[in-house]
Amino acid sequence: MFFSPCRSQGNRADDFMASNRLPSLSLLAVVVTTALQTSYASAADIAKKDDSLVVTASADSGQSTQETDYNVPVTRAATKLALAARDTPQSISVISKQRMQDQKLETLNDVLKNTTGISEFNSGANRSNFYSRGFMIDNYQIDGVPALVDAQWNIGDTLTDTAIYDRVEVVRGATGLMTGAGSPAASINMIRKHADSKEFVGNVSASYGSWDNQRYVADLSAPLTESGNVRARMIAGYQDGDSWLDHYHSRKKFLYGVVDADLTDSTTVSVGYDYQETHIGGATWGGLPTFYLDGSKTNYDRSTNLAPDWAYNDSDSKKVFASLKQRFNNGWQFNLSGTHTESTMDSKLLYIDGYFDKTTGIGIGPYAGYDLLGGTGYNTARRKENAVDAYVSGPYELFGRQHELMAGVTYIRQNNRYIGTYTNLTSADVGDFNDWGNYPEPDWSPQTLSQDNTIHQKSAYMATRISLADPLHLILGARYTRYNADTLTQNMEKNNITPYAGLVYDINETYSAYASYTSIFKPQTYRNASGAYLSPVTGKSYETGIKGDWMNSRVTASLAVFRIEQDHLGATNYALVPGSSDYAYYEQDGTVSKGVEFEINGAVTDNLQMTFGATRYVAKDGEGAALNSTQPRTSLKLFTSYRLPMLPDLTVGGGVNWQTHTWDSVTGPNGASNLYAEQGSYALVDLFTRYRVTKQLSVQANLNNLFDKSYNIDVGKNTVYGEPRNISISANYSF
Repeated sequence: MFFSPCRSQGNRADDFMASNRLPSLSLLAVVVTTALQTSYASAADIAKKDDSLVVTASADSGQSTQETDYNVPVTRAATKLALAARDTPQSISVISKQRMQDQKLETLNDVLKNTTGISEFNSGANRSNFYSRGFMIDNYQIDGVPALVDAQWNIGDTLTDTAIYDRVEVVRGATGLMTGAGSPAASINMIRKHADSKEFVGNVSASYGSWDNQRYVADLSAPLTESGNVRARMIAGYQDGDSWLDHYHSRKKFLYGVVDADLTDSTTVSVGYDYQETHIGGATWGGLPTFYLDGSKTNYDRSTNLAPDWAYNDSDSKKVFASLKQRFNNGWQFNLSGTHTESTMDSKLLYIDGYFDKTTGIGIGPYAGYDLLGGTGYNTARRKENAVDAYVSGPYELFGRQHELMAGVTYIRQNNRYIGTYTNLTSADVGDFNDWGNYPEPDWSPQTLSQDNTIHQKSAYMATRISLADPLHLILGARYTRYNADTLTQNMEKNNITPYAGLVYDINETYSAYASYTSIFKPQTYRNASGAYLSPVTGKSYETGIKGDWMNSRVTASLAVFRIEQDHLGATNYALVPGSSDYAYYEQDGTVSKGVEFEINGAVTDNLQMTFGATRYVAKDGEGAALNSTQPRTSLKLFTSYRLPMLPDLTVGGGVNWQTHTWDSVTGPNGASNLYAEQGSYALVDLFTRYRVTKQLSVQANLNNLFDKSYNIDVGKNTVYGEPRNISISANYSF
């Protein structure tokens, strides 16, 4: 039994794109529908359920539609079942390698900042955390294998270079079935490139841009045997440049290699290595003060950098990975993946946390009774992780109908070790802040152990897609997770079952309606007044909507309404646990986020690729206060690429990211009444153009922040400015 996610062209898109909350979508729907009805060329048929594709080439470019489209027809991101987007009962965004090339999304940071429903909070030196639907994202995967990330420490996870990835898949909402423990925000799945060419092919690129930024990447593939059953691929890159910030410099090196071997017609193994090294000199920790001592707003130049010359933030990662895929004649397949990762961080940083007089420059700290205006820190960290995932999937027959089943197990062991030393900055240390200069490096005390923990996750999961009728499918699943954390002072173990349910109804050949319930949990090490550990934080996502696709999923659209509930979140009134120095916590229920999302992605015509996403939500905690108000409640993200029919060698495009205002209430000087920090709504406009000089050589220009908008991405006591207007020119040669 093989279902086909291919859909024939539909006649109308207005019905599911119209929304009272987003009235402008109806006009977009009319335009898109007209284009869909009038301008399609032949596209790929999905031939096999194991994600392999039969694709057609463009007569003009020689590239397949699968290589140049913004959309990907099949994904396992939500359930590990190979499904088209409209057969998946959750909101999914796919950022393809073509989209990353057009928009120059060179890091995972760049990808997430330009993904529907994702927003950023930055605390300096590329120390970014990302949010979805009001919750911070801590669920990451590589090739479908969960990778644990601790947001408390920055080891460069989101600085990963995208040159090694074929695409990035984002599933919004709770994703416990796939990721185990985490938040109900979203899951980020990065799909590696593989050695898929039986001929020697390659691509080299070079770029130069604002602030002397230069980047060089080589991507080479070759067969290692005459038949091509054993193939290799190597990707290497170097990047170096300054910044709009004074004395800020970054340098990155990366190397990726993979060997893929077809042992038989049905057995494939892969072995690979991934190394990345990042150095940031003049690295920032926090940002510029937002308020003066009198409560008025500061207005520093965007180039102002408080970091001294000795400040830096270095990180590197080494990953060894292997996988085995075995296909069987009855349509079943077995997948086994394993990864060993070692990451390190080494940094010396300085931060300022105070309020300064406009005239004298003398400061006061935010905490009553403490003369603290910031500090310095010398920290090193090491993270080791081993992860193994194995699953089987395939069709089965029951009651005369064909269904699908997936079942697997996951084991993760991660050790985190952090050591550091800190010094406090007083008003005497800082002096006149208006005359701030290169603060001298302190005589560091010996580093002491800050954290040493080992986390084990052992999971078993299963899901089935049941065909209730020809147009109606039910997906049921669950994941059992045994979670154990050993820390310096305690051992905590929690077991949890996270259910999954989704119903998809095919309205016709183009549209599907769906509803889903998904869940997730996250253990916490807080204890209550009796000394007992709190229950794990639980997240429940309810989602319903309509999806559509056209021309074999070359373009897809979705409109979703969602509600997320989070319970058992630890909160404290600062009383102590009897007999200890730890604060006692209690469980707070009732955190709710609810809203609506829309996205269209893919080949609107053969010449026009487009991604347009819109999100509107409201989120409040258990006490009715706004949840993470530093994140925008409404955002729109658009990016397009258009190949001119009269000049097929020329491609032009661009986009805009717009978001509503964000805010935060921060403690004033000496613990005085709160101050209101706000970033107003703003739009960032980007443009790009590419000219194909020959079939092998192309040149491209990207212009970001066209109108040089000044904006803050760290709303609160500090201000971290986003990048000003900048340009880059790149050349790309394929052979």
